[in-house]
Amino acid sequence: MKDLFTTGEAAEICKVSQQTIIRCFDSGRVEGFRVPGSRFRRIPRQSLIKFMKENNIPLDNINSGKKKVLIVDDDAEIVELMADVLVRDGRFEIETAASGYEAGISTQQFLPDLILLDYMLPDVNGNVVCQTIRKNPDFENIKIIIVSGVIKQDEIDQLLKSGAEDFIKKPFNIAELTDKITAVLQMK
Repeated sequence: MKDLFTTGEAAEICKVSQQTIIRCFDSGRVEGFRVPGSRFRRIPRQSLIKFMKENNIPLDNINSGKKKVLIVDDDAEIVELMADVLVRDGRFEIETAASGYEAGISTQQFLPDLILLDYMLPDVNGNVVCQTIRKNPDFENIKIIIVSGVIKQDEIDQLLKSGAEDFIKKPFNIAELTDKITAVLQMK
C-alpha cells in the first residue's frame, strides 16, 4: 500500500487534472511537502485522504478495494487464527496490534474500516479504546467489534454505549466471526 503520492498520482486517484492538485497543494488545501532541491511535490496518504473527504471525493481509488481490519489482541494464537481466516477470505487487508498503545498507532497509520478488539488488553480495556476512537472525528467511520471470553452482559451493554457496534464471545465459530464482520461493514 502506497503512503506517498506524486501530484500526478493524486490527480489520477481523485479523477481531476494534475494542475488542480498542484493548485490545491500550493494554496494549502492539500498538505504535503516539496522534495528538497527540486520542484517536485509529494502528498502523504493521510493528507490525500483528508483532502478527498473534505471535498466529497470517493475513497474507492485510494484503497485496494479490500476492507481494512485491525486485529487487536494480546493472544498471538487468536490473532493468527483471525488473520488467517480473513486473509484467506480475500476481501480483507489485515494489520495486527498486541496492546492498546500499538492499536492507537495502527489506527492512525492504517485507518481500518473495522477493529476487532480484545476487551482485556495488557495496558487498557476495550471501553477506553472505544471511547478514545469515538472522540476523534477522523475515526468516525471506523467500526468496532469487541472480542472477549470473560465478560458480563452489563459490560457488553456498556461497550455498545461506548461505541462498539457488536460483540463476539471467545471461543467463537469462524463463520459467526465472518458473518458479524460482513454485517457490521455492510458487505454482501
